[in-house]
Amino acid sequence: MNEHQFKARTKQLALRVIRLVEVLPQTRTADVISKQLLRSATSVAANYRAACRAKSAADLIAKLAIVEEEADETLYWLELLVESGLMTADKLKSLMQ
Repeated sequence: MNEHQFKARTKQLALRVIRLVEVLPQTRTADVISKQLLRSATSVAANYRAACRAKSAADLIAKLAIVEEEADETLYWLELLVESGLMTADKLKSLMQ
């Protein structure tokens, strides 16, 4: 996957999560999870774009590490949606890949 494709893919992740949080139930639990999920998923795309502008190899590695951390956190919040019963695994399967 090249830089352009990865930018598009991470942006798609952010957009899909934006749409997802809009349909979650209006409960205290869903609100907390949705805020965290929205923050981490949009950070994946934003931080990847920042990595593409890295000033050095060390800067690139550091920024990509942040992307990886945010992606892992996003997966955690998606798993929590399923395990808490707020969403079914089938509905989130493609998003979690």
